[in-house]
Amino acid sequence: MKIAVFSTKPYDRDFLNRANHALPNPHELIFHEVQLNANSALLAQDCQVVCCFVNDHLDAGVLQQLASLGIKLIALRCAGFNQVDLVAAKKWGLLVARVAEYSPHAVAEHALGLILMLNRNLHRAYHRTRENDYSLNGLLGFDMVNKTVAVIGTGKIGEVFATIVRGLGCKVIAHDPQPNPALVAAGVPFVPLAELWPQADIISLHCPLNSHTHHLINRDSIATMKDGVMLINTGRGGLIDTRAVISGLKSKKIGYLGLDVYEEEGDLFFEDNSNRLLQDDVFARLLTFPNVVVTGHQAFFTREALAAIARVTFENIDHFEQGELDQVCLVN
Repeated sequence: MKIAVFSTKPYDRDFLNRANHALPNPHELIFHEVQLNANSALLAQDCQVVCCFVNDHLDAGVLQQLASLGIKLIALRCAGFNQVDLVAAKKWGLLVARVAEYSPHAVAEHALGLILMLNRNLHRAYHRTRENDYSLNGLLGFDMVNKTVAVIGTGKIGEVFATIVRGLGCKVIAHDPQPNPALVAAGVPFVPLAELWPQADIISLHCPLNSHTHHLINRDSIATMKDGVMLINTGRGGLIDTRAVISGLKSKKIGYLGLDVYEEEGDLFFEDNSNRLLQDDVFARLLTFPNVVVTGHQAFFTREALAAIARVTFENIDHFEQGELDQVCLVN
């Protein structure tokens, strides 16, 4: 099949080409570095499939354009699908597939990395020693053992993350509308959010973004948290009300913030903007806090994860081509 692949970087092309060339009948891949949006949708002309990533725009207008071009399948190279208007996709007869699982360890381990960096001020210590400053003032951390870590969202990533921090001696509590059986069997208590907020020393978000979880972290929920709580978000940016979090940082209610995602990241992440002025005032304010660490949506970025994403993406496409829709990981 002829596939238009949007939002590609050299590493995407490398792993996708490797996986494609390993197939008995390789597909024709047309790579585009630009995001898919209303202006670039025409680049999918003469293709049967478009392959997209987290910051591509798949609203009703773009989906209508794709349908008019003869596109039948949208193959997402990610687990989340909040960027897709599923109602419009159904209206225009477009199937949407995703990579439900690639490497839960990649994201879970990155969340732990953010925790350890913030706790032990590794980001600040690194810059100090580069300037020949070996003072310890302001770098005081805490032992992880016996701290209460709240895991919101206990799918594969949340399960792996919970297992990791339990190995450090942390007490884990969790929240999920569908409790993970493995964690239940391991004795992890699942509690309502109203009980979770005041108990947790560290809160890590691993849930999908939808109408129920949008701005899950807001002024009201922050107000009931422990003073000095640590927030970690490797899920989706929209889980957090950024302005409310900034207020929490200023009041010291929030003691640490680690983000791998940001609500308005579409115009920032995955690009080298070092020669441009930062236009997002909210994001710029976040970066002024010494107890905030932001990474540019790189939690998924391991060799194992990229290989799995490419493999599962082509499995979805191959099953679609062969009419085996029950084998495609569809979201609509």
